[in-house]
Amino acid sequence: MEVINLGAQDSVINRYMAQLRDTDYQRNRTLFRQNITRIAHAMAYEISRTLQYAEHTVRTPLGKAIVRLPQDRIVIGTVLRAGLAFHQGFLDVFDGADSAFVAAYRKEGSKDDLQIHLEYMAAPPLDGSTFLLVDPMLATGGSLELAYKAFLGGGLPQKLHICTVIASEEGIGRLHRAFPSDEVTLWTAAIDAELNGQAYIVPGLGDAGDLCFGPKLPST
Repeated sequence: MEVINLGAQDSVINRYMAQLRDTDYQRNRTLFRQNITRIAHAMAYEISRTLQYAEHTVRTPLGKAIVRLPQDRIVIGTVLRAGLAFHQGFLDVFDGADSAFVAAYRKEGSKDDLQIHLEYMAAPPLDGSTFLLVDPMLATGGSLELAYKAFLGGGLPQKLHICTVIASEEGIGRLHRAFPSDEVTLWTAAIDAELNGQAYIVPGLGDAGDLCFGPKLPST
């Protein structure tokens, strides 16, 4: 698995990340969602440069133009609910893509006994696709790995891009073991070193789902 950290480069992504992490900016829920979406726009552009292209003819009012267009059949898969704003950013760029969704939640507890549950999935066929598995936070990597295995019921993609806003080093290590293939790329805007005892990324930014959409009742 190749890891590409866009936050290691000087770009406007670092401004978006600074606001996402800042507790003062986090009071503005609209801005928080917008910055998640903006990072997805930038990441999707970088991914677009890796796709397969072919020449096509387009008729203009004054003649014909030759353009190179992407040939990949793209599917964007998202872990609900935190991934919704992130998903929308990728869909803005890859507006012809299909979408896949899985509902996953983790029962709160210590990192050592963390339990992740899947309750719902809707996905198109994945065979031969370029699959973007998008989730803002890569903490332990458990929910992403479990979600991907669930999506595989729809077939095996040709190329897998795992897209996150923040990734922990521990989560990256788990995905390296789960996805050793060169056909897998992890994209992130920041890499943080630690997980606390409750498996939250430190310094991270908090609970992305709550900051996007408001607090939730605890799972039972």
